[in-house]
Amino acid sequence: MLDQTTSETFAKDWIDFWNSHDLERILQLYAEDFVFSSPFIINITGEPSGILSGKRAVGAYWTIALTRSPDLRFRLESVRWGINSLVINYQRHDGRKASEWFEFRSDGKVIRSCAHYAI
Repeated sequence: MLDQTTSETFAKDWIDFWNSHDLERILQLYAEDFVFSSPFIINITGEPSGILSGKRAVGAYWTIALTRSPDLRFRLESVRWGINSLVINYQRHDGRKASEWFEFRSDGKVIRSCAHYAI
């Protein structure tokens, strides 16, 4: 079960790892078989479902995304947590608001996440 401290620590690390642009640091937060969905997956990879499975597939997608956005930075706005999931609300480098939902397995690794964006 998540608590406030664990959730806030994860959110801070997640923001810091993305802002470092270090893909290995980012991927260490995730299980090997995690599933990720984002509306950007459709445009960047051509995957019509917007869903990718596994570190290899998601890592390849994030490599492209980081290359296309060398100025990418996130600013944490808030964190909300539940039993085994949390939501990070943040602002992107381009000023757009975003939220990402994460589901965790018992060892603390992310098994599913979904990105949500405001226009």
